[in-house]
Amino acid sequence: MESIQLLNTAIIKSKEKKVHQSFEERLNQVCNSPVIEVLNKCISQYAESQKISRDQAALQVVESIRELDSIWSDYIVMEGIDRLKNLLRTPTH
Repeated sequence: MESIQLLNTAIIKSKEKKVHQSFEERLNQVCNSPVIEVLNKCISQYAESQKISRDQAALQVVESIRELDSIWSDYIVMEGIDRLKNLLRTPTH
């Protein structure tokens, strides 16, 4: 569960970040990061434990992370909408 909390926090924090680098630089940076190395190992371990191909395992990992990202995007939008509604309801003096 702690890992999920860490991932959820990281997804939220990543939404704040605006990177102004070129596509190639960003891709190279990510592909050569220790995080990708760890994900590669996790994918291999997951594929082995589930008796599925590495391609299937990688797809499931990406889909799960995208789903987490989507859930948090929806949550943040709804929070913003709720705040706007409250602001609009509050009478100004």
